[in-house]
Amino acid sequence: MRGLGVSAAAVVLGASAVFGLTGSWPWQRWNVRASVLPVTPVPLAKAPPRFIEVQDTLRQGETLSDLFARNKVSIDFHRLDLASLLNPRRARAGLVFSFRQPLSDSTPDQVVVRTSPQQRVVFRRVSDDWSAVAQPVQWQTYETRIEGVIDHSLYVALDAGVSDEELDSENRRRLAWELADVYAWEVDFTRDIRPGDRYNVVFERMVSEDGEVRVGNVLASDLIIAGKSLTAFRFGGGAGRNALFYDTDGGSLRRAFLRAPVEFRRISSNFSRRRYHPVLGLRRRHEGTDYSASPGTPVMAAGDGIVVRAGRAGGYGNLVELRHLNGITTRYAHLRGFARNVRRGVRVEQGQTIGYVGSTGLATGPHLHYEFRMNGVPKDSRRVKLESGSPVAPQDREAFARERDRLLAILLKADTVSSRIPSIAQQAAETSTRWLP
Repeated sequence: MRGLGVSAAAVVLGASAVFGLTGSWPWQRWNVRASVLPVTPVPLAKAPPRFIEVQDTLRQGETLSDLFARNKVSIDFHRLDLASLLNPRRARAGLVFSFRQPLSDSTPDQVVVRTSPQQRVVFRRVSDDWSAVAQPVQWQTYETRIEGVIDHSLYVALDAGVSDEELDSENRRRLAWELADVYAWEVDFTRDIRPGDRYNVVFERMVSEDGEVRVGNVLASDLIIAGKSLTAFRFGGGAGRNALFYDTDGGSLRRAFLRAPVEFRRISSNFSRRRYHPVLGLRRRHEGTDYSASPGTPVMAAGDGIVVRAGRAGGYGNLVELRHLNGITTRYAHLRGFARNVRRGVRVEQGQTIGYVGSTGLATGPHLHYEFRMNGVPKDSRRVKLESGSPVAPQDREAFARERDRLLAILLKADTVSSRIPSIAQQAAETSTRWLP
C-alpha cells in the first residue's frame, strides 16, 4: 500500500514537470496579471484659498488714511518709522496698494505697495499693531543685441526693430534717447541721419520678479552714418565715478559741449546772417539755433559753467546765460521757467537741467533758442569743433581692452546673444507711474 502511494506521487510529480515545461495544463491557469485591475489616479483636492487680495489705488486728493480706511485698515502712521520707506504726506496719486485679507478674519492683515522699481513696502498686522518693512525687488539683467536700418529716424527704426514682448513703446522711446545720448557730442540726429544708415546696439534688458521690463544701460553701439562707422563702448563707473563712452582706441566720445541742450522734435530755425523774424516782420541776424520742443521739456547746460544771469531779458524772455572756460558763453532763451537753485553765480555741470522750454519773449510757439558765443562773437554751435574729453587712463587700458573685446564679440554677432523671454506678465509702461511716491 505504501509502495502504491509512492508510485502515485511520482506519477503526479512527473506529469507536473511535463505540463510545466510544455506550458499545457489540463485545467485553466489563473492569470495573475489579468486579475490586477488598472488604478485610476485620483487628483488631490486643491487646498482652499486662505485669503483674498484686493487692489486699490490712491486717488487724487486723498490721504493714505483715507485709502486704508476704505479697506478696513486702521494704522497710526505717526507710530511707524516711514521716513525712508513711504512718507504719508508725499504719497503720490496713482500708487497701487494690495490688501490681503484672511478668510477667517474681517480685516486685512497685510498691505503691499511698490514705491520704486527696486523696492516694495510691506505693512503687516501683528496682534493689534502694525509694522512696516522694505523688501527689495529682484531684477535680472539680459544683454540684448538688436540691429536694423534707419529709414526715417532713430526712434522709428528702434520701434520697428524691437517687439512689444521685448520692450513696450515707452521703453523703446527711452532706448532711442539713451542711444542718442551716447552720441550727443558726435551726431546731430536731425541733420546727419540719412535713409539707409544702420544701427547696431547692445543694451541691458531688465526683467523683474513680477515680470516688469525696462531698459538698463546701453553697453555698446555702432552707428553707420553716410558710410562712416561710429563705435562706442561703455566703460568705468567704479570708485564713485560715472561710466563713460569711448571709441575703439579708448578715446572719449565726450566733448566740452553737447550738440543739442534739449530733447527736441526738430530744428525750427538755423543760425543765419539774415532771417525773417516771424514776430517783428523784418529780416535780421539769427545768432543761434531754435529747437522746437514741447512746453516744459527740460533744458540742459551744454557744458560745465557758471550762471551769469537767470531772469527776464527783453525779447529773449526768460533767459539763462552760462560762462564757460576759454571765453565761451551759452544762452538759453524763451524759457517757461528756471530749474531750482539756478541763479547768478551758481556752478552747473554739463547735462544738468537749468530750465524748461517755453514761449516767453518774442516767440510764436514753444521752443528753445540756443546761442553759442566765443569771446562775444556768435558761432553756429552745430559747426564748432569741440574739444575732446580725457581718454581711458593708462592704468585702466588693460581692463578697457578686455571689456571692449567682450562687447565687440557680442556687437558683431549675427544673431541675438541673450536669451529673450517670450512672455511678459506686466509691461513697464503700465506700472512706471505707480512706482514713484
